[in-house]
Amino acid sequence: MVTFDPRKAKANRKKHGVAFSDARLALDDPLGLTREDWSEGEQRFVTLGVAVGSILVVTWTERHNQIRIISARKASAGEAKHYGN
Repeated sequence: MVTFDPRKAKANRKKHGVAFSDARLALDDPLGLTREDWSEGEQRFVTLGVAVGSILVVTWTERHNQIRIISARKASAGEAKHYGN
């Protein structure tokens, strides 16, 4: 199950133009890449995947056996080069 804070989702959409409801689709991309990230003091993951015709960067964590989306944005050109490799 994928969850998120509705207020954070609204702020993310305003800032990055990406809805968390769309970002969750990138997590299911069979060609997506996921790496672990501890930069914020907790275990997080960053996934590069396609959803709604764009390559997205989705940051998420696991809480109570659920995926919780933290942020989502369109991939930069440099990040997009890694997709599918």
